[in-house]
Amino acid sequence: MGHRALVAYERPDRLYDLRYSHWGGDELALATSLTRETPLARGTVDSDVLADAVSLERVLSNYLDPCVHEALYLVAEDFAVTTYRVCWLEWGDGREEGRGAIVRAEPGSDDLALRTWFRATKTALADIVEMGILSRRAAQSYLEARVCEDENGRPYTYGAESTDRASEPIDVHDYWQAERGFGFGFDDEREDDSER
Repeated sequence: MGHRALVAYERPDRLYDLRYSHWGGDELALATSLTRETPLARGTVDSDVLADAVSLERVLSNYLDPCVHEALYLVAEDFAVTTYRVCWLEWGDGREEGRGAIVRAEPGSDDLALRTWFRATKTALADIVEMGILSRRAAQSYLEARVCEDENGRPYTYGAESTDRASEPIDVHDYWQAERGFGFGFDDEREDDSER
């Protein structure tokens, strides 16, 4: 079955070339094996380029399917690797859309804690929906808010043009602070939070 991941290699023009790894999502193991000497992590990353010259926004909306991929690696030109765990904010009931979030995580106990927390929260919400206490949409909104607020996640919609959300009116209060800016905003938000 695999633990699928996307690996995005930064180019001098600040765009990314994308490659696929079938086992790269397993315990975020590529975080330490992607180096200048081993740019494909000794064959763990496919040599074929999925797409070249892709912006970060397009990586999320066009390539990082949250139902399929477990991890995203951003590899800087100097081979500094930033790892993100992919969280699917839907349930597999046949009505799913491509709503997901990426959460920065380090391999080891940090990643395990995040995966355990997310799985437990999503399972509890699914039970609450099944009991009729919350609507599916309300549960999804709550899950997304928890991922953003508790784990500093960055939500996105994969295949945005094919979902109903693309035609809905936008209320800026419904989006996490980083969504209103131009970047991922992880480091900026952490600095802002620590100054309060």
